[in-house]
Amino acid sequence: MSGSGPAKPLRLLVVCPSWLGDCVMATPALKLLRENLPGAFIGGLVRPGMDELLAGLPFFDEVHVARSSGVMGPKFVAAKIRPRRYDTAVLLTNSFSTALIVRIAGIPRRVGYDRDLRGLLLTDRLVPPARNDGRRAAISAVTYYKPLIARTIGLTEGAFLQNETPLSLCVTTSDVRAADVVFTRAGIDPASPRAILNPGGNNPAKRWPPDRFAQVARHLHQAHGLSIFLNGSPGESELVDQIADLAAVPCVRLPRLGITIGSLKAIVRGSALMVTNDTGPRHIAAAFGVPVVSLFGPTDPRWTTIPTPDGGEWILVADPTLPESEVADDHPERCRIEGITLESVLEASERAIARGLARKKPLLDPS
Repeated sequence: MSGSGPAKPLRLLVVCPSWLGDCVMATPALKLLRENLPGAFIGGLVRPGMDELLAGLPFFDEVHVARSSGVMGPKFVAAKIRPRRYDTAVLLTNSFSTALIVRIAGIPRRVGYDRDLRGLLLTDRLVPPARNDGRRAAISAVTYYKPLIARTIGLTEGAFLQNETPLSLCVTTSDVRAADVVFTRAGIDPASPRAILNPGGNNPAKRWPPDRFAQVARHLHQAHGLSIFLNGSPGESELVDQIADLAAVPCVRLPRLGITIGSLKAIVRGSALMVTNDTGPRHIAAAFGVPVVSLFGPTDPRWTTIPTPDGGEWILVADPTLPESEVADDHPERCRIEGITLESVLEASERAIARGLARKKPLLDPS
């Protein structure tokens, strides 16, 4: 591709993923773009909240925050970015609406995967990775984004596919101030050792049973003296309350304390351990090198494999005997998350908590 394809972009718009976890998994791709386009103007199009997630990172010269919902949503977003006169857009999203936005915005070159009936809106159409039977290949979003980046800057994929660039996030002074508000409301010293549990998830089938999370919380508090932080979205407040009541030990109920993405980053970064379902905060912990015990079922962990160079993640699946040639999503009963035992989670937590206490970090990134 080098030498025969389009010129490298001078003004590039990156359409970032909408989901928190996917957005964190895009950071290695964003880093590769910035390194390979040192003189280019790079803008990011993100949905509300993702700007807070990516705050402090050096990848964008400008961030456009917009939500494209509703019939007129794409038109309004396109009008917002059109004045920047981008010459290229790369879509890390898969939706039709985001492809429509960059087309309406008049961006001449538009790079993305040809899926969801949007192929005609793209100039550079990539074929999504697939299995032999034509269904989507179970590969991580970290890997999924790399061919898009290679096409955008006119290089072959080989070097990118072998690259193990870690996830990247920053904690800003604003994030620390927001976290301090949460600590004050909770009556917790920010320096006290803590563990975070994420019992929620957008799909109820991906949630490990609440009573088992409660037993993990009780064990971590009683055996290690850890403060227990239960995280969740506002809609998961009742789930968090249920687990706190069952645990019968002091728990910080983050949904009740005005948790934000920024304050969550700061709280996670200073933690000794996270025990979590397959949900976005898992990726925040991995980006900060916080030891993570991740519970998968019935989804396949290969969809969200993340680079952890120091081996800081313990992945537990419902059925470890499932052949590698099979995808857990295709076996929902066999791979139900309830198949993960309490004993296996406690064992993994014991190994992880030792690492977390030994590698305690300050809350604020040094400037």
